[in-house]
Order: sequence, then C-alpha cells, then structure tokens
Amino acid sequence: MELHFLGVRGSTPAPGPEYVRYGGNTSCVAVARDGELPSLVLDAGTGARRLAHRFDGQPFSGALLLSHLHWDHTHGLPFARALDNPDASVDLYLPLQLEGPGATMRADDVLGRGMGPPNFPITPEGLRGNWTFNALEPGHHEIAGFEVTAVEVPHKGGRTYGYRVSDGTKTMTYMSDHGPIAVGPGPDGLGERHRAALDLADATDALVHDAQYTLEEFELRSGFGHSTYEYAIDLGLQAGARRVVLFHHDPDRTDDELDRIVAGLQDRHGEQIEIIAATEDLVLRL
Repeated sequence: MELHFLGVRGSTPAPGPEYVRYGGNTSCVAVARDGELPSLVLDAGTGARRLAHRFDGQPFSGALLLSHLHWDHTHGLPFARALDNPDASVDLYLPLQLEGPGATMRADDVLGRGMGPPNFPITPEGLRGNWTFNALEPGHHEIAGFEVTAVEVPHKGGRTYGYRVSDGTKTMTYMSDHGPIAVGPGPDGLGERHRAALDLADATDALVHDAQYTLEEFELRSGFGHSTYEYAIDLGLQAGARRVVLFHHDPDRTDDELDRIVAGLQDRHGEQIEIIAATEDLVLRL
C-alpha cells in the first residue's frame, strides 16, 4: 500500500515561503496499491488539485471518502482536474447525517449546502464525469477494492468519521480531525484515549492523525475540536501502531517551527515509535 500526501494543512490553506517544505494545501491523502495509481482518496481539501500530477492529466477512477464536510476538506472538489473531468468516475461517500436539515436530505444535497449558489457557481451535480453521492453508515465496507472501516470520532461542528483502510496486507488509519477532549480529559487533560480511536488505530501500519496544537496552544484552544502532538503519539503507542504520521498542521505553523517540534518529539519518543511529520508530496510505502 502507498499513501500519497497531497495536502497536509488544517483549517485553511497556508501560502507563503515559510510554508513551502511542508506545504500549504489542506487535507487530501490518496491511497494506492503498490505500483498502481491511487483508487481511493481521503478528503478533498485544496490538496486534491495535486491529484492531477499523480495521474499525469488522466481522469481519476475510484472512490472519494470525506471524513466530514468542513471547508478545508471539500474546497478542492471543483478544482481537482483529475476528479472534475468528463472521463472521471467517482463514487463519493460522506458521513450519514443524523441531525439537522441534512438528516432528511440526499448526500449530494447535503454536500451542496456548502457548494452551490450563492456561495459557489455550481452544485455537486455540476461536477463533470460519472459521479455518485452516497451517505455512508458507520461499519465495515468494501470500497474501491479496499476494506474500509468507518467509525464516528469526536470533532466539533458536524458528524466526523475516522477511517481504517486495508488492502489485505497493510493497514492505515486516518483521523485527520479529532477532538478527544469532548469525550473526557483523559489522564493528562489532552483527551480520552477512547475506544473508537484505539480500535481504529489498533496495530495499524500508519496512524495519520490530527496534530494541530502544542501543549501551550491547547490550553487556549482545547474546545476547537483538534488534538495535540503528544496525544497523537500516545494514542499510537497505546494502540500498538507501527508509526504515527503527524497531520493537519496548524496553518500558522512555519516549516522551521515544525522542524523544531518534530525533532523534539523524535528525541523524546523516537525509540518507542516511528514519528513522521506529513509533507506535501510525501509518498509513504507501507
């Protein structure tokens, strides 16, 4: 299995020279079987535009899983040439909505609440190619030839899924946005290591996890729905993950700041677990 990191920022894109090495595009990770083009995409932030580089101008064929519907995870949809292509074939899945107006709406209409006039020129139905829009229930599914487990995880402002993806040989876990403090403070005030998160990450080959805040920042932003670096690493350790991939970098975090933070984390925890900070265009082979 190969993981192609196309966007690794959280909340909003971060343009500018101080963000070049890690990248400024928002969440998008493409999953491929070894030696093949990606057929499964996790989230469609602005990083989804970079799918075109992987496909060398050819259209995408496969599935797109949205973890939730916040802007930074959907804004790339109409700008990704590999997806918005007359010859593309895309099965889009979003979390089944249980509350609010979305509970009685079709999946494409739920997505269209944030993508359509007057906010945007076209609705999801205006995307070119062969698209299906599906409301995904929690549980085990076979999607685009992968075994996918969808589990609801706490994150402020709308139903959010974490995903566990397996090709039958390797497994990756994706929790791009995770606010475990909503479940309880946990042993250190950083959030519960709750059952859903532990099960998703259990013995996974790569835990791609929200790591937006430092400990100092978390004191002021604990209610924003995200995690600290330390929480992500400890969750990986408790779950027996092979490696932790720090993801959803704060948009104000410069490359140099990330370098210093990651070096310190590797010094403290590197002998216990492999720690990687996701960078745009990283290809991780599991």
